[in-house]
Amino acid sequence: MKPFLCTAALFLITLPLSAQTTPKAPASNPYEQALAGRTTVKVLPNGLTLIISERHEAPVFSFYTLVDAGSANDPTGQSGLAHMFEHIAFKGTDNIGTTDYAQEKVALDKVETTYAEFDRAYRFSQASSTLDQDKEKLEALHRTFEDAVTAAQTFVIPNQFSQIAEENGAVGINASTSEDSTQYFWSMPSNRLELWAFLESSRIGWPVAREFYKERDVVNEERRMRIDSSPQGRLVQEFLAAAYSAHPYGRPGVGWASDITQVTATEAKAFHSEYYVPSNIVIALVGDIDTKTALPMLESYFGRIPAAPKPEPMTTIEPQQRAERSVVLREPTQPFYLEGYHRPDYHSPDDNVYDAITDIFSNGRTSRLYRALVRDQKIALVAEGFSGFPGTKYPGLFAFYALPMPGHSNDDVRDAIHKQLDLLKTTDVSDDELERFKARARADVLRGLADNSGLASELAEYQTRYGDWHELFDELHKIDAVTKTDIRRVANNTFIESNRTSARIDFAQPAPAALPGQPAATPAQAGKGGAR
Repeated sequence: MKPFLCTAALFLITLPLSAQTTPKAPASNPYEQALAGRTTVKVLPNGLTLIISERHEAPVFSFYTLVDAGSANDPTGQSGLAHMFEHIAFKGTDNIGTTDYAQEKVALDKVETTYAEFDRAYRFSQASSTLDQDKEKLEALHRTFEDAVTAAQTFVIPNQFSQIAEENGAVGINASTSEDSTQYFWSMPSNRLELWAFLESSRIGWPVAREFYKERDVVNEERRMRIDSSPQGRLVQEFLAAAYSAHPYGRPGVGWASDITQVTATEAKAFHSEYYVPSNIVIALVGDIDTKTALPMLESYFGRIPAAPKPEPMTTIEPQQRAERSVVLREPTQPFYLEGYHRPDYHSPDDNVYDAITDIFSNGRTSRLYRALVRDQKIALVAEGFSGFPGTKYPGLFAFYALPMPGHSNDDVRDAIHKQLDLLKTTDVSDDELERFKARARADVLRGLADNSGLASELAEYQTRYGDWHELFDELHKIDAVTKTDIRRVANNTFIESNRTSARIDFAQPAPAALPGQPAATPAQAGKGGAR
């Protein structure tokens, strides 16, 4: 229990009691009481949720804007759009990043018109197999589009949005897009709070998709680096596509290449109109903020964003997997083994049981996979398991991966992982393993609240997922409630052959280069002889 007590003591020091509001329900422990006494939740008339948590130890604050839409919400044929819009959110607004927005808007409208003409002709030529005959026409349309882009660029002040923030002390300016949500965050001096409110409310309410097609090329390059040029990236893409037959979790978060190269600024605007609505956004601020004086100002800035209905929930449900699926890539690279099992979403009462299995199997040098595969058998360079892949908002996967040592194969590490899973199903975990999990998990919950940025992210995440940030502290009770029987039951229900998808890279010698006058090796020939 000592790690928990030490972290809790630190938490209390950083959160002295000075009540601002009364929590919705009685706080269950002194740590929650301390936080509740400093934290205010305000749902604005337009539906946007603001959370303010006061910490006056230093004249700074951190914020965390969570938009409850991620890559899983990309429309069909527009995969990668959530990630694309994250990039656009830094391009400025109707009064930031432009020398003359009225003229720029005319120029941007022409960009969309000319691109639509080119895209329509390109798609028609592909569908009718007339690409070669229409080459000159397509080139002319594309030149017209490029000329329109060049004209629109003359009004752009590059990077002005981030530059204004940095010039006023902002640090850690960043954003991220997961399958489940999109997040924006940084920290800055507390005397710049109103400037931040202006910047953040403006880019939520009135972003401008300027330099869209330039940024689209950047995103496409990201995909090439993360997937196309990475054997493990390609494997994960194939793994998810095999594991999911219906749900969007089966698509790469960065998007399919054909979608990225054809998505438009008009489609990005439509995505913003549907998902970047106040009722779908939670913003948490933590730091040197006086709630009584700050809240009216924040309401003024964020309350001006037009209200709109919260997006409809996703209706697609992944059907139950009834047969094992497998993917094999043969490449001249390090062998790699990956397998996954479908599990429920984060609402499941067994969510913390999966956390327990993750900890027991993979947390450090005392974990089962490290001891069995790396230390004792010496058949793997690394071996771990992890839960909630690629997301947790919808039913995801519990995955395991291993890199075989030289002289050992993917079959060796696969069999060793399965042996550990069988042991988990038939034999209770030890008292020490269960107690180590609970001590570490409790400490992790509280350790995440130690700094402003960590607390802001936790408040926004729990408020979004559960409608009440107090649920964060219910985690402590759920952790304590996990039993050995729970672990065996979940293991027996989850880690079964018919629920398994596996993927592997088997080493294969590269295909020899064709000599002049000779045909290149076929894919089948290239895969011969090197697999182990």
